[in-house]
Amino acid sequence: MLLLGYDIGSSSIKVALVNAADGSVLGTAQHPETEMPISSPQPDWAEQNPEDWWEAACVATRKLLAKTLVPLEQIAAIGIAYQMHGLVVVDKESQVLRPAIIWCDSRAVDIGNQAFAALGADYCLENHLNSPGNFTASKLCWVRENEPEVFAQIDKIMLPGDYIAYRMTGEICSTVTGLSEGVFWDFKSNALSERLLEHYQIPPTMLPDIVPVFGKQGNLSPEAAAALGLAIGIPVGYRAGDQPNNALSLNVLRPGEVAATGGTSGVVYAVSERPIFDPQQRVNSFAHVNYSPENPLTGVLLCINGAGSLYRWVRENITHPTASSRRMGYPEMEQLAASVPIGSEGLSILPFGNGAERMLGNQNPGAKILGLQFNRHEQRHINRAALEGIAFAFVYGMEALRDMGIPIRTMRVGNDNLFQSAIFSETIATLMGVEIEVLNTNGAVGAAKAAGVSVGIFGSPEAALTQGIALVTIHKPLLHNRSELSKAYLRWRKHLRETLSITGTVE
Repeated sequence: MLLLGYDIGSSSIKVALVNAADGSVLGTAQHPETEMPISSPQPDWAEQNPEDWWEAACVATRKLLAKTLVPLEQIAAIGIAYQMHGLVVVDKESQVLRPAIIWCDSRAVDIGNQAFAALGADYCLENHLNSPGNFTASKLCWVRENEPEVFAQIDKIMLPGDYIAYRMTGEICSTVTGLSEGVFWDFKSNALSERLLEHYQIPPTMLPDIVPVFGKQGNLSPEAAAALGLAIGIPVGYRAGDQPNNALSLNVLRPGEVAATGGTSGVVYAVSERPIFDPQQRVNSFAHVNYSPENPLTGVLLCINGAGSLYRWVRENITHPTASSRRMGYPEMEQLAASVPIGSEGLSILPFGNGAERMLGNQNPGAKILGLQFNRHEQRHINRAALEGIAFAFVYGMEALRDMGIPIRTMRVGNDNLFQSAIFSETIATLMGVEIEVLNTNGAVGAAKAAGVSVGIFGSPEAALTQGIALVTIHKPLLHNRSELSKAYLRWRKHLRETLSITGTVE
C-alpha cells in the first residue's frame, strides 16, 4: 500500500509518496518551483489566498503522479502538514471571505498583549501555556474589530491545514494540537477556552469540530479527486502544524527528544512529559501530535527569526563571484570558513536582523558585526562568524529550555539547510553536550507515514517512523574544542546583552 503526504508551506506545497511496506520514498514533487507570493497590504502584514494553496497542491500532486505512475487504487491514506498560526475564514457556503492572515503577519500583536494584561499572566500561562500574542485567536479578534462586515459573515474559521483538508473532503474540522497552536485550547479544562472566546467576543460555534490527529478526518470527494488526479474516497487521516509534524517526521515523540530546523528561521522543538510554560515567554508550548489528557505530551517551540536568512544575506552580498561569474555556493563558503580558527579571530555576528525575536523579549536588536578589524578579517572570517553567530543564537535559546527543566538528550534534524554545515552543527553539539543525528526525511514524508497510522497500517506513530529513515551522519560534541567555543560564545553573549541594554531590554 502507498501513502501520500502534503506539506502546505507559505513558500510552496510539497508532496511525497511513500511505500508503506518498507517506508521508502517513491517520489516527491513541489509547486511552485519559485516561492509563492505573500501580499503585504500594510507594513508587518502578510496574507495569502487559500485558493493558491489548493491549486499548488493539485499541480504538485499531478507532477508526482506523472513521475511515479503508480496505480491510484494503491494509495491508502493522505496526511497533511501545514504552516502554523494562520487564519482562514469562510461563510455558510464555505466560501473564503478574505485572504488568509498567515504566520508571519504581526497585525494582532497589540490585541494579544492587551488580552494578556486583561486576562492575567497567571491565567494565560497556566491555562493556555502562552500569551494570546499574535496567534490565530488574536488575528480573529483583529478581524472582528477592524472588518466587522467580514466578521458578521463568518460561519467557520480554519487553520491552513484545516482548509486543505476541507477542500479534499468537504468536512470542516480541526484537532486539539491545531487549536492549541491558535491559543484556543484550555489545558486545565481540556476544552475550548470559554474565557478567552468570551473576552475576544468570538462565538464558540465559529470553531471547527474536533477530530483526532491520527484518525479518519474525511474521504476524498469526487470533486477533489478529479482536481488532484487521485481516486475517490481515499481517507484523510492525519494533520498537524509544520513544526510538530517535523518533530514527528524525525521520530521525536518522547520527553527529552528534540527536533530542530535551520532554514530561513531556526526552530528547536522539545517534547515535555506535561504541559509546561516559560514564565519569561521566550518559547511557546502547544499540544504535541501524540498529546492526550492521559498522556499530556507537550511540544515546546523555540523560534529564531534570524538564522539562515543571515547566511543567505552573506552569500548574496558579501561573497565574491567565482571564476564562473556565479555567487559562491554554500559548500565553498563552508570550506573557506573552516580555514579560520574557532572564534573567527575576535569577529562576532549577531544574526537578529529578521524581525522581533520572541526569545529576546520581542525586541528587535538587529543584526550586528562586532569586532571587525580591517587589516585582519577577510571574507572567510565573516563566513565563520555568521555560522558561529547563528549557532550561538540556537544555544542561547536552548538554555531557556533547560531553565524550564526540559532535558535535552537527543537532537534530530533533517539533512538540509544549516545542519549540513559541520561548523554550525558541531558548535551546537559541543556547547550543548548533545549528539545531533542527521536523518534523510522531510515533513511531507512524515505526514504520509503518519496517515498510515489512521488506517491501521502501523500500530503507532513510533512504528510508522522506525522504517525507511536512514541516518546520514552524527555530529558529536568535540571536547577538545569546547574551551575555545565557550570563550567565543561568552564573548558573543556579552555583545548581545550589551546590545539589548542599549535597545531597552536588560536581562
